[in-house]
Amino acid sequence: MNTIRKAALYLAAISFMILLAAILITHQQLWQSMAVTFCIAASIGLGAIPFLRGYQYTAWIISAVVCGLIYPEQLLHIGPIDMRNKWIILLVVQLVMFGMGMKMSIKDYTGIAKSRKGVMIGLLSHFTIMPLMGLFLTKVFHFDSEIAAGIILIGCCSSGLASNVMTYIAKGNLVLSVTVTAITTIAAPIMTPFLMKLLAGTLIEVKFIQMMMEIIKIVIVPLSAALIHDFLKTASSRETKWIKISAGTALSWLLICLSIWDNLLSSYVSLPLLDAIEIFNFFAGAIVVGVVYHVLTKRRPAIDDFMPYLSMAGIVYFTTVTTAAGRDHLLQVGFLLFLAAVINNGAGYLFGYTFSRLMGLSKADSRTLAFEVGLQNGGMASGLAGAMGKLGTIGLAATIFSPWMNISGSILANYWRKKEEKKAKTNHKT
Repeated sequence: MNTIRKAALYLAAISFMILLAAILITHQQLWQSMAVTFCIAASIGLGAIPFLRGYQYTAWIISAVVCGLIYPEQLLHIGPIDMRNKWIILLVVQLVMFGMGMKMSIKDYTGIAKSRKGVMIGLLSHFTIMPLMGLFLTKVFHFDSEIAAGIILIGCCSSGLASNVMTYIAKGNLVLSVTVTAITTIAAPIMTPFLMKLLAGTLIEVKFIQMMMEIIKIVIVPLSAALIHDFLKTASSRETKWIKISAGTALSWLLICLSIWDNLLSSYVSLPLLDAIEIFNFFAGAIVVGVVYHVLTKRRPAIDDFMPYLSMAGIVYFTTVTTAAGRDHLLQVGFLLFLAAVINNGAGYLFGYTFSRLMGLSKADSRTLAFEVGLQNGGMASGLAGAMGKLGTIGLAATIFSPWMNISGSILANYWRKKEEKKAKTNHKT
């Protein structure tokens, strides 16, 4: 594997030199192909350099943006398949959320009893600071309505699971971090559409119930499947038996629904009832997936190690397709969107930390809530934009904000970690 990475580094160096030459002679097709080759080769090759290995994910995101900007039409339509198809988007975002859900467990949802004050402050901060900051930025930069709505949308989403990683690196309160992430995720089906209706209702049409249903499909369903897998790890034989019976029943129900669904659509069944059946079907599918995945991982444990890579691949897909779909908008407002991302993210860290300290929380807890406020779930924002059929406009903010949040979060987390280590050494000497 390391040989492939080193070969990729050589390819990146060669393609970069050709890229520079092609730019000098203004050979468009050549510099475009070399730009893509350089980015992809560099993304692979960084794995061969130990101190740059941690930036591979960021390099892949940059590669996705470059590819989407240079070859938009080729990436939006692969053969007869439209890569913006809402079902493809839904399946990919569910895969991403399921992969992220592997990092959570049922016990994470019990942390509220241990850190009640911190959880309440985190919940309040998250669903006030970032939505209002998003609204403020739309007033300052005067983006088109749908792009502005995307900025508000990402501020209204739940905490991203990256906050847990950053908290761990920064030596914050990991229990509090995981609990706040879990609680904001549970609250998202209500809070996100409510805040979008309140703050972005004049920019785009916000259908509360429809958005709530989409969030349940995008986030709650795949996380439920992951939690079923987690429950089965320690379940008794009796509990395992009942879960498997439930999975068999759910599968039978899904097969029956599949055979009669067209008839239901053409009958006089009310739309709310159809929506309720659809959501029930998604949860039935979550039971089946959770059990099947658990059985597979018992036989092939390496599957668990592979899931984070699938999640990252899904995020790269979103970035590529969103960039390609919104290429024209991105070329016009890309820099301003990036500037908005830096301001929005920095404000989240600053106000999240400051408010927590003012409310009497410790420095470790305040660092934790800074990440919980500043890092949003970009996958949820992209999935909702795709469900609205507005990936190239409403989804643009998530494309720019998400990679920057990971970069800034890593920088801040490492700064706080080094500060704590230095303080510990000083105390040890005295």
